[in-house]
Amino acid sequence: MIINETLKIIKQRRSIRSFKDEQIQEEELQAVLEAGLYAPNAGDQAWHFTVIQNKELLDRLNLAAKEAAKQMDMEHLRELANNEKFDCLYGAPTLIIVSGNEHAPVPLEADCAAATQNLLLAAESIGLGTCWIFFVLLAFYSLQGSELRKELKIPEGYRPYSSAVLGYKKVAVVNVPDRKPNLITYIR
Repeated sequence: MIINETLKIIKQRRSIRSFKDEQIQEEELQAVLEAGLYAPNAGDQAWHFTVIQNKELLDRLNLAAKEAAKQMDMEHLRELANNEKFDCLYGAPTLIIVSGNEHAPVPLEADCAAATQNLLLAAESIGLGTCWIFFVLLAFYSLQGSELRKELKIPEGYRPYSSAVLGYKKVAVVNVPDRKPNLITYIR
């Protein structure tokens, strides 16, 4: 089997939900963001990254997301929202929201997902922990949603599609579970 550094990083990356309080270094943040910019896309790079490192704002996003989740039909999301101890950002010091231009000629979900995956892999490669976060995007469907878009300077016509938290891992060793069998079909 072929093994190289990139393949090792892909296999070892796990979602981290426990972070140190310490903020990541600017050099690390810039390396991760640059990797996101080099993600595959439909040719127009119609994404925008919003980096939030302000603790007060992170807390407000968590509360707004929980407010919106309380109104949803999905019981699991309502349970999380009603748990006072639940922090959808897991105490991470940095959140990156990936927004896409809603007027782009092709659907942006895939482009934003590819950019997010690049962010996650780059972070892992330099020793940062990450977690792809859906829940926080619910904040944009809360009563404060429009206000948050303005405060976060999300460009007009752009919609938040994905997000990830970054920080230093509290626990360095993470078990990599075996993959499920029968997930590949060959037709040759």
